[in-house]
Amino acid sequence: MALSARLHLRPISIPALQYHHRAPLSSTLPKRNLLLYPSLKSNPGRPPKMVVQAGSVQSAFSEAMKLIQSSPPTWQSALLSNILIFLLGTPILVSGLSPSGIGAAFLLGTLTWRAFGLPGFLLVATYFVIGTAVTKVKMAQKEAQGVAEKRKGRRGPGSVIGSSAAGCVCAFLSIFGVRGELFSRVWRLGFVASFCTKLSDTVSSEIGKAYGKTTYLVTTLKVVPRGTEGAISVEGTIAGLFASCLLAFVGCVMGEVWGWVLKHESEKNQVHVQVSNLKAKKNV
Repeated sequence: MALSARLHLRPISIPALQYHHRAPLSSTLPKRNLLLYPSLKSNPGRPPKMVVQAGSVQSAFSEAMKLIQSSPPTWQSALLSNILIFLLGTPILVSGLSPSGIGAAFLLGTLTWRAFGLPGFLLVATYFVIGTAVTKVKMAQKEAQGVAEKRKGRRGPGSVIGSSAAGCVCAFLSIFGVRGELFSRVWRLGFVASFCTKLSDTVSSEIGKAYGKTTYLVTTLKVVPRGTEGAISVEGTIAGLFASCLLAFVGCVMGEVWGWVLKHESEKNQVHVQVSNLKAKKNV
């Protein structure tokens, strides 16, 4: 018997795969969640807060550097420079100055920067470092002999003002332009000479008290004990002379001594060249 039955295969319907575009997370969150997660908000027109702060700091730093490098120096640049230097140099300052002495030194530094700029300030800083170093030489021996400076050699305001009085006068004369441009160079030279003289006195005194074998009273040349007021020694005198020459050399390097001489010679040469050119044109 032949099979005549029909096989009816029912097609299997496979549902079509549907891909739904997922909405951004920020659009699916309620508004209250956006308040909890502000980073989900997009604000392309506004720079991040950290970038704004970094830009502000960089701008402030640039303005401060421009102010410090002002030429000629101003009171603002002198004040800002001394604040920064004194904050960074506190460990060195407290080793050689009392608190009130630091205040007096700050005023001196500000005046010096205003009058002579960074070169003048570096000259005074060199004077301070050398003077402090020689004061600490053989401190225990000086204390035992009763000839050491008070407060372990830390200078007070009286010492700061006394050692810088002549230099301050020259600084004020330069600031106010007394007797014009030519004399401003004389005030600069006097400023350097005053600190060279004072450094020579400090070094000769401290080295003489530490290493002087025989000390003589300067008025009578009689032999007196070390530490006597007005006494000198060969060792101290040589050391003081060397220190003053060293500080004068620093002044030369900084352009405080020979800089104005070279500038004057350069100006004279320019005038001679211009006069020669005029004569040559007339002859033609």
